[in-house]
Amino acid sequence: MSPRRNRPKGAGASNPSAPTTSAGAEPSGRYGGFQSTESWQGEEWSVRHVAGASAAGKRYRCPGCDQEIPSGLAHVVAWPEHSGVDERRHWHKACWNAKDRRTTRVQRSRNAPRY
Repeated sequence: MSPRRNRPKGAGASNPSAPTTSAGAEPSGRYGGFQSTESWQGEEWSVRHVAGASAAGKRYRCPGCDQEIPSGLAHVVAWPEHSGVDERRHWHKACWNAKDRRTTRVQRSRNAPRY
């Protein structure tokens, strides 16, 4: 058996023999993970799952729990399809999955940072 190939075969070339993914998910290319479309609050959202190795270098604040997502932690990036990538938000995977069960207003503690 030959070793696994971790790099894409071509930067812009599509591979017709590549396996298809279920539920409308498609490989997101350069940043790893899979990108799909989900419906939430009456609009369509583009959702990309980011692997921990691809998330190195920056820290983000999750809009679901208002806690920090440390560098190197796997997470989800989501944005409304109509607005584009300027509205991207980085979520913990659990927070994105629980977004319908959360209240609309996040309560911060007294000493929580405001950024």
